[in-house]
Amino acid sequence: MVSRSYSNLLELASGESPSPSFNRIPRRIPRVVTAPGIVPGLDELSDDDDASVSSSSSHSYRDRTIIVANQLPIRVSRDPNSQKLSFSWDKDSLLLQLKDTHQYQNHADMEFVFVGSLREEIPISEQDEVSQVLFDSFKCVPTFLSPDLRTRFYLGFCKQQLWPLFHYMLPLSPDLGGRFDRGLWQAYVSVNKIFADKILEVINPDDDFVWVHDYHLMVLPTFLRKRFNRVKLGFFLHSPFPSSEIYKTLPVREEILRSLLNSDLIGFHTFDYARHFLSCCSRMLGLTYESKRGYIGLEYYGRTVSIKILPVGIHLGQLRSVLDLPETEVKVGELIKQFRDQDRIMLLGVDDMDIFKGISLKLLAFEQLLTQHQECRGRVVLVQIANPARGKGKDVAEVQNESYAMVKRINEAFGQPGYDPVILIDSPLQFYERMAYYVVAECCLVTAVRDGMNLIPYEYIIAREGNDRLDSVLGLKKCASKKSMLVVSEFIGCSPSLSGAIRVNPWNIDAVADAMDLALEMADSEKQLRHEKHYRYVSTHDVGYWANSFLQDLERTCREHNRRRCWGIGFGLRFRVVALDPNFRKLSVETTVSAYRRAKTRAILLDYDGTLMPQASIDKSPSVKTIQILNSLCRDKNNAVFLVSAKSRRILSDWFSPCENLGIAAEHGYFFRPCRDAEWNIRVPAADISWKQIAEPVMKLYTETTDGSTIDDKETALVWCYEDADSDFGSCQAKELLSHLESVLANEPVSVKAGHNNVEVKPQGVSKGLVAESLLATMRERNLLPDFVLCIGDDRSDEDMFEVISSAVAGPTLDPEAEVFACTVGRKPSKAKYYVDDTADIFRVMQGLANVSDQSILSLSLRSTVRLDE
Repeated sequence: MVSRSYSNLLELASGESPSPSFNRIPRRIPRVVTAPGIVPGLDELSDDDDASVSSSSSHSYRDRTIIVANQLPIRVSRDPNSQKLSFSWDKDSLLLQLKDTHQYQNHADMEFVFVGSLREEIPISEQDEVSQVLFDSFKCVPTFLSPDLRTRFYLGFCKQQLWPLFHYMLPLSPDLGGRFDRGLWQAYVSVNKIFADKILEVINPDDDFVWVHDYHLMVLPTFLRKRFNRVKLGFFLHSPFPSSEIYKTLPVREEILRSLLNSDLIGFHTFDYARHFLSCCSRMLGLTYESKRGYIGLEYYGRTVSIKILPVGIHLGQLRSVLDLPETEVKVGELIKQFRDQDRIMLLGVDDMDIFKGISLKLLAFEQLLTQHQECRGRVVLVQIANPARGKGKDVAEVQNESYAMVKRINEAFGQPGYDPVILIDSPLQFYERMAYYVVAECCLVTAVRDGMNLIPYEYIIAREGNDRLDSVLGLKKCASKKSMLVVSEFIGCSPSLSGAIRVNPWNIDAVADAMDLALEMADSEKQLRHEKHYRYVSTHDVGYWANSFLQDLERTCREHNRRRCWGIGFGLRFRVVALDPNFRKLSVETTVSAYRRAKTRAILLDYDGTLMPQASIDKSPSVKTIQILNSLCRDKNNAVFLVSAKSRRILSDWFSPCENLGIAAEHGYFFRPCRDAEWNIRVPAADISWKQIAEPVMKLYTETTDGSTIDDKETALVWCYEDADSDFGSCQAKELLSHLESVLANEPVSVKAGHNNVEVKPQGVSKGLVAESLLATMRERNLLPDFVLCIGDDRSDEDMFEVISSAVAGPTLDPEAEVFACTVGRKPSKAKYYVDDTADIFRVMQGLANVSDQSILSLSLRSTVRLDE
């Protein structure tokens, strides 16, 4: 039995204890879990211990993926007489389909375990037995929720708040989506915690992959990452992800974003959904993404969170097997008699009866078609299959009533004896019956106003390809070319992959009616070409292809896990894992001060913005405390202290005029002086700045079109800053400006670089690394080999200094016993070996060094006074 030591895994947002039902776990677990943190006595392992346990795990069993979703792919039935429960696979479940097709496509050695809830409520007295039966027979681990908790979780937070918001419905009034309810959010977090506990019962964190599905479980990654910092975790969102303007209205927006970022791989159906997610991360968390060799990645506290864009596919084998059924053949024959033999053309719609499927808009468009095209009356029939809505509420009833009323109105206006223009089927259909309708329909209409994916068009294409037996029923010649037509909404996930479909804005009734007419009038040869194109895509990008591609990318993303040092920071749902190089550690005040005290010759190089001065400060001038610390360091004759900044020499001279012995390198080191009273030197050949006449007009153009941007005109450089502009637009404009400047300045002796909220043009060969080289070389010429080097910076331009300092170790410019501290601000990938969290940490270190120097100077002064008295 697994330990219950994880019951307080993470502080719940609610502050409440989970429902008691989560205590119901199987009486025996088929695999012993030996991961740190589960077996009692291993909870207090250090990072090093954690790594040693990870490396000792067994690899004797086959690969395994734990699939986690709101519902298990299981059907439950109870015998009315014996009351005995029986279980069977749900063949329509996507989770089962991805298992079957993934194993079929040369991955038979992959084992799948499912974690989720059952649709039926199981009495507490039967839960242990049901858990064991499901695991032994189906490799399923059920989560049992109390009826009240399930209602608040699923029908409450998921369906009343997340689902409407993700489909662009803002709760502007109580009737338009649910207003945020903290109690429902607490239920959502509690259920995600229960799911995490169930995963812990079966997971081997060193080897298993975990794949979480959909918006019901968006905070689950935080619970798992908290328990296992190196868990191999993927998440796929099957719904749309809204634009940042919509998403940011959610009061718990950051908690959900940070929880999703605790995954290793996040999947979306379309680029639009991924782009909206990345935009939210940029605007709300200040994160940037980049594409490397075709993969999109977000750097999040040293971890790379990959973004996967791939729409799910259909289960090709299942659809073909249904088409082969005798019942399907019989039903197709009946529909041919009902429609084709009566010289009727069928248009088909298959939708859930909910507010986002656009059934009423489709009916309005069909009414428009009959009004404008009299030749369609008596001949064209719209068959609308209306599946039961997955949610409940007033809006579902309104959609039903509106649809029934519109069908009645159209049939009364355009109906004839023996002809109803619209046939609404709202009773449940067998899957083979639906496939039969696909086979006979001349065109399929999917006009949802917002939908995550929608596989109806894919199913229609496969059905229209048919088989030899159906071809015979349809009266087609052997090997005859097949044809199909699709009218699809621009706002559904499958639309980008169906380039041969007629794409429409479902809100534009005239355009949808015209699309229906075009689909009816299009030449057969054109329909055949479009069908061939669609069939080629759908048949090769099935659910197995999708699952295999996702799991391959998840494995690739997780390869570096054991090579990084990981630890968690943050509380509650703001928890995240920092993953850095094993040699990268926090700069210790005590260690640094101790090394400083022992040293005889010291070199100190300090960046300014973001290092001595926080980036967010409006007043960038140094504080009195900063000047005092720098003067204390500069008065120590054993020190060479340099401030290395991108700012102009005029500003730096004014700000640091009280620091007599402070060396300053301005404009990334182009200008250089060893002390206040020395002349400014130039470390590279004098720059020709005639290129400014080319660059400045370009920057002015982007400044005029980007509100909040400015130009900083320095002596040798030009900087376009967009710190105060809209982050997304500024970043987009910066990329364009960078490309524009690189093009127009290709033949000029300058480099164009993108920095933190800026684009800078400066002379070639100028870098902060040059300052570090010059300082060490000058000290060597004076027979001064530093045995203490401290270099602190915060951005990309400082990486040049870190590289020079690190490469100088064991070289001729440093003492053989030199202690080198190259330090960056923030825990992020860097060439530095140390980090500090913020400028406050830097001041603690600098104050410690200044105190040592003050004591040393005071001690020398006292000794001199004693000698004079003698």
